[in-house]
Amino acid sequence: MSDRSIKFVSSALSIMLGLATPIALTIGFPDVVVAQTVDEKKEGADRLFRQGIQQYQANQLEVALESWQKALTVYQELKDRRGEMYTLGNLGLAYRALRNYAKAIEYMQQVLAIAREIRDRQSEGEALSSMGMAHLYLNQYAKTIEYLQQWLTLNREIKDRQAEMRSLFTLSELYVALKDKAQAVELSQQAVALAKELKSPELEKKALQILEKAQKLVGSSLQVSPRKAEADRLLQQGSQQLQANQVESALQSWQQALVIYQELKDFLGKVNALRNLEATYYSLSNATKAIKYGQQLLAITREIKDRQNEGAVLSNLGVAYLDLGNSTKAIEYHQQSLAIARELQDRKSEGRSLGNLGAAYQALGNYAKAIEYAQQRLEIARELKDRQGEGKALGNLGHAYQYLGNYAKAIEYAQQWLKISKEIRDQRPPE
Repeated sequence: MSDRSIKFVSSALSIMLGLATPIALTIGFPDVVVAQTVDEKKEGADRLFRQGIQQYQANQLEVALESWQKALTVYQELKDRRGEMYTLGNLGLAYRALRNYAKAIEYMQQVLAIAREIRDRQSEGEALSSMGMAHLYLNQYAKTIEYLQQWLTLNREIKDRQAEMRSLFTLSELYVALKDKAQAVELSQQAVALAKELKSPELEKKALQILEKAQKLVGSSLQVSPRKAEADRLLQQGSQQLQANQVESALQSWQQALVIYQELKDFLGKVNALRNLEATYYSLSNATKAIKYGQQLLAITREIKDRQNEGAVLSNLGVAYLDLGNSTKAIEYHQQSLAIARELQDRKSEGRSLGNLGAAYQALGNYAKAIEYAQQRLEIARELKDRQGEGKALGNLGHAYQYLGNYAKAIEYAQQWLKISKEIRDQRPPE
């Protein structure tokens, strides 16, 4: 049972920032205890909301959308603005995961409006950052900057220094990618000053690295050339074609866009096109093509010294090689991914890499190694209260013991896996 290391929907900016995922409205829930809810309709909406979270975490996005749409209808009927806002935010998050960025923006605009109405400044900031990231997916850089700049301003108004630092990193990295030297230098200098104020050597080091990159730039503007406009149009056209299930047409559009982006040396556009091609070929079970584009992404992460996303891409390549039946190559990539996760002290990524290694060794018939890695994966999943990861580890252990002929142990782990799968409503059998 392999653990996909990342959802194949991460943005180009997430690569540059070294973020596992873009900043977005967190899946959460207003401070309401269901047991204290007297209104039956509200209790039902709360239940649907939580059900949607479980389905989302189990990667059942379409089902999660249904649950949240039902919850949204009730919250709107009850005029529960906070419940409505959280639900809209989660709908936007799910549509972004489905690469329907226009729909994601539509929902996040509603979140932003409600957050401003009820004067929830933190949620307003999260909505602004999420809006900026969604526009980035569409290569709409001016809009991206507009929303991220508003996010920065808000963080300064509410004196959230940590969020202000994230805003500065996001904007300065974006301007570096856009080769706007003046803005990149100015914002990264502000980040250095803030890091010193916060007395954080780690943040200061990162800010100085961005500043160094900015100072090496040859300045340019956001002027869009006809060729770039054509590439951006093709990129967006591909996303629309994918939504309409015109997969082959989408692939052709992205491949044409990639050629232009490479010709123009457009970093952001190139990464977006590669991501879309890799993700789609992977979803088509075309591991060979997914590896082709994944290798190019790996080269980019190493070029810009983005260790977090280097680890993620390595893990994806390992999964692809395992799909091709090349367990040895899969282990090689997963070991590299594991080393980076431990270097960064990223326990979640470490757990996924351990799970992937266990699956690869099981495919090789080395069940002792498979059990060793699955046990480590299980330990981390329980530490992080990751029920889906825990279920996968238990399923792997059950399989390994079954192959060894230890049926008592196999049944023990299978029963634990079954209990968790029912709890999180994951109907998929262990792989």
